[in-house]
Amino acid sequence: MFQIRNLVRSHHLIYPQVPPQGIYFEALVEHAFRLTRTPFTPVQPTARNQPTHDLVVANARISLKTETGTSTDSDDIHITKLCTTEREPWTARVLIGRVMEHLSRYDIILMLRAIWELPVIHYQLLEIPVDTLRLIETANPQPTGRRAGRKSLGADVFRDGEVLFHVHFDGSDGKCSLRGLHVRDCVTLATWDLQIED
Repeated sequence: MFQIRNLVRSHHLIYPQVPPQGIYFEALVEHAFRLTRTPFTPVQPTARNQPTHDLVVANARISLKTETGTSTDSDDIHITKLCTTEREPWTARVLIGRVMEHLSRYDIILMLRAIWELPVIHYQLLEIPVDTLRLIETANPQPTGRRAGRKSLGADVFRDGEVLFHVHFDGSDGKCSLRGLHVRDCVTLATWDLQIED
């Protein structure tokens, strides 16, 4: 994973105060795997902005996520868009089914996180266990908020009687998000600090 760390540092030479995210992070990770692969390890990107994995490395389907805003918490993960579920019918069981279908397309979820403590950014590179997110299947989403029309739905997701995270289905944009997933419930692959230049 040191290649990803080094490429993030290179990114900051061009964009001193902007962490890599979106297609920039996807391109960076693809390049990192190409630098470290053996001649017989295939690395294949997928089409941009498709509801599927971002990269296939040695037949492992990888989804790439970032959380790099200035409000990023060092301990709790927030995924603003796990997937989009805007199609009707808007019922808890149907929405959960769509999330489970979406998660079936991944073997690995990698996330780059940036915790701001200027003039330093503390980076975390994590693997979010897909099996942990599949526990969404056990949730019981209920209507939330005061929005007129299609209501948002939300629920805590439990494991062994303890809350793992909160899942939210947004009635306005159809996105499924989650918050409060602890870093300790993920696999930390690398951490490093980067000094931000003025």
